[in-house]
Amino acid sequence: MSTTNMAGSNNYWEDLRKQARQLENELDLKLVSFSKLCTSYTSSSPDQRMRDSRSDSLGSSHDNSLVAMTTELDQLLANLTAVNDKMAECTSTPGASSHNAGLMHTLQRHRDILQDYTHEFHKIKSNFYSLREREDLLGSVHRDIESYKSSSGVNNRRTELFLKEHEHLRNSDSHIDNAISIAMATKENITFQRGMLKSIQTRVTTLANRFPTINSLIQKINLRKRRDSIILGVVIGVCTILLLLYTFQ
Repeated sequence: MSTTNMAGSNNYWEDLRKQARQLENELDLKLVSFSKLCTSYTSSSPDQRMRDSRSDSLGSSHDNSLVAMTTELDQLLANLTAVNDKMAECTSTPGASSHNAGLMHTLQRHRDILQDYTHEFHKIKSNFYSLREREDLLGSVHRDIESYKSSSGVNNRRTELFLKEHEHLRNSDSHIDNAISIAMATKENITFQRGMLKSIQTRVTTLANRFPTINSLIQKINLRKRRDSIILGVVIGVCTILLLLYTFQ
């Protein structure tokens, strides 16, 4: 392959990488906005959602925003998948064999990021639909109770206590669902960060294997950290013993 073709191939690869990074940044921002939009729906009070359902402008506006953002995220994921496919084609060209390992590593990293974003998007959407179905069911029960009260005119003490207890149970269930949603989002973020740290650790290990001096330096740092930990543990133990002796004197 001529120098001109190799330069053109390199420029095409860099353009694809720029497109991939831009799409990944857009996906990250859109996923945060999508999560907030879903949370704002599930965290609103049942009375507020009932008022929104009665108001065509408010209810349809929220639903339209969800549909539009879901469509936009699907399109961004499809675009990022297409860019990754083009990058895979570049790695299979004959001119890329000289530095194919580096290209494959970069391609794998972008594929991992795409997989994480796809998983997170489907997870948020699935959790939101499950919570909305549950809230719709609870709202239906609440409307049935309100309809029964208005039609029968039952206002005795037992019915009021039952309705209050039902309201408390529904609020407790809503708080539990919100806590579970937050915990699941936190778990997803920790898993994503762990993958990023693992990738960084792999790269550092590769560099350490290539450069023995760096490997030796890392070993010395680890030995020093271990020694400092032992010294700190001994100091803490001695201080604890002295404090106990002073206390029980």
